[in-house]
Amino acid sequence: MLPLTLAIITRDEVARIAHVISSVGSVAEILVLDSGSMDGTVERARALGARVEVVDWPGYGAQKNRALDRAEQQWVLSLDADEVLSAELLESIRELFKGPMAHNAYAVRRRNHWRGRPVRGGVYAPAWKTRLVRKGRGRWVGGILHETLETEGSVGRLVGLLEHTPYRDREDYRQTAAEYAHLFAKKNLANGRRAHLWDGSIRPILHFVKAFLLKAGFLDGKAGWELARLEAGAVGLKWRVLRTAQLCQDTANPKE
Repeated sequence: MLPLTLAIITRDEVARIAHVISSVGSVAEILVLDSGSMDGTVERARALGARVEVVDWPGYGAQKNRALDRAEQQWVLSLDADEVLSAELLESIRELFKGPMAHNAYAVRRRNHWRGRPVRGGVYAPAWKTRLVRKGRGRWVGGILHETLETEGSVGRLVGLLEHTPYRDREDYRQTAAEYAHLFAKKNLANGRRAHLWDGSIRPILHFVKAFLLKAGFLDGKAGWELARLEAGAVGLKWRVLRTAQLCQDTANPKE
């Protein structure tokens, strides 16, 4: 049994919660913070041995910090419901706990999947993510969107892949993009950042060029083209939503 807390934040993840939990094997504690699931996620997680706490939704970073604070073990492995450990990564973690820990945190290489295939290039190319941390030596930062685990001291790297399937299909992508666009607008409106008329048209083009050409999205062929187009559309959407929100704010609070 691994002496760690597996921490997962959820909402309506009954179809995927078993996969992430089973991929980690036997651990000292499974902690699930659920923010109002209506599909049976809570019951399923408890049946799998998790300690489930139903809480409100303060944002991604704040929710993951709650999980860090409520974990009972000295080490916390933070995963999302759409992620699973490869067999090689699980073995790497097991080997890590057999000896003294050289670092207070460890990063894993996350590989994204689209339509059942791993993504090699583009903005979804494999990237290192810090996920295993000694309790009290790291905090999630980034506000309501794009959270990152910042830690004290050096960060080690583990062998193996964290397999990530962020979207079930194109419709799931679009729904997520719409949610993120409103979070983006809320965050930037609060920070005083403004969108210009050209942001909603020029930025998507620039993003497509970056994703498909500069970051080698073309390595994934048709899938890379599709992802780059979807990403460009999402970029345009978030800037248009921000501009609409600021125009509404300007109308409601006209300058003297």
